[in-house]
Amino acid sequence: MPVTPTRWLAEYAWLPEHAQPTPDVLIEVEDGRITAVTPLTPESQPPAGVEVHADAVPLPGLTLPGLSNVHSHAFHRALRGRTHGGRGDFWTWRDQMYAVADRLDPDTYLALARAVYAEMALAGITCVGEFHYLHHRPDGGAYDDPNEMGAALVEAAAHAGIRLTLLDTCYLTSSVDGQALAGPQRRFGDGDAARWAQRASAFQPTDSHVRVGAAVHSVRAVPADQLRTVADWARERRAPLHVHLSEQPAENDECRAVHGRSPTALLAEHGVLGPDTTAVHATHPTSADLTLLGDSRTGVCLCPTTERDLADGIGPARLMADAGIRLSLGSDSHAVVDLFEEARAVELDERLRTRRRGHFAPVDLLTAATSAGHAALGWADAGRIAVGARADLVTVRLDTARTAGVPPVGVFFAASAADVEQVVVDGRVVVADGRHLSVDVPAELSASIEAVTPS
Repeated sequence: MPVTPTRWLAEYAWLPEHAQPTPDVLIEVEDGRITAVTPLTPESQPPAGVEVHADAVPLPGLTLPGLSNVHSHAFHRALRGRTHGGRGDFWTWRDQMYAVADRLDPDTYLALARAVYAEMALAGITCVGEFHYLHHRPDGGAYDDPNEMGAALVEAAAHAGIRLTLLDTCYLTSSVDGQALAGPQRRFGDGDAARWAQRASAFQPTDSHVRVGAAVHSVRAVPADQLRTVADWARERRAPLHVHLSEQPAENDECRAVHGRSPTALLAEHGVLGPDTTAVHATHPTSADLTLLGDSRTGVCLCPTTERDLADGIGPARLMADAGIRLSLGSDSHAVVDLFEEARAVELDERLRTRRRGHFAPVDLLTAATSAGHAALGWADAGRIAVGARADLVTVRLDTARTAGVPPVGVFFAASAADVEQVVVDGRVVVADGRHLSVDVPAELSASIEAVTPS
């Protein structure tokens, strides 16, 4: 198969504004952009003179826009399968996460993130939002290049062939009442928000596959009087701004005890909410919180597989959507890397929560996994198979043990990441025949995880 074909013939393609996939679609690409999309069906004849030429590369199966993983902590991948030996909750899991964080350096982080991002590519993910707070040495001191760890993530994404929004995260305190960072947390902090902004401003990668945004780690980690510094930094640059929000009830209780209001209300008061902001999780909002999020046009990134893995709870996804909140998806701690699983969990978790079916149509799940996610990461020109959009094409097989006999519209309720056959990012083939073209993903995952996990 050529590395940069310019004409693709999809057996089925899911086009914008369509409730279900369209058969026989000719997709033309030039310089990494889609230049023509032509359904070749009796109901929708191509323009006069358009023919399917022999140089059109066939895409058997269902071709989707590139999937977007809005929330990632790449180093958490090293914990998969290692934290299930006993009881506990998010807070006990966090101690094990810190043990891995303490062992990372720029070289080991590059190796691990390269393998994790390549695993994402295999799963059809063409863009990732990395919620990045591993800034400094384990003792809290700066590297010679204060952004060396961020640079390692940029390089990792380039090797893996996917785009990256590096969400440089402000993380200053260990609790809502302002206790100092200690132990492994020391490497997260910059002292105060002004110094965070100074360091973040100095990181200006010119690579075409990367954009830099900002993140408030949580109301636990950024004092109220410094929230606006981070928000203003992002707004001045028209950059995405993300924040962990109401992930656990304890966060809500502590915020009310210290500030007399919910975390959402605190963020609203200090200018954090808005159309370029994405709240991650929002698992335990009040009805007033949902109104604040919806009225400010703040998005929410749901991470169902992590939220259930950590026993965090089930967020009110349908109520969020009804409040006008745009939903996107992330794999967060990478308990699994599978946007099909994340997407169907939005519907299935609602069924568990309400004991009713039919909350989200398949096209709603597609939107959350594609265009809404790309927009949340600052790539509004991606996530749609449409003229002018970035040429991200993910082809899913319809003849596997999971998808055989399933109509294309049912793919989000049937397929898994293992059914992804081919991935094109910005017009370039990254995955073909279910294999990454430049990274031996299983071998590199095994080696890089072994290097950073306590024996």
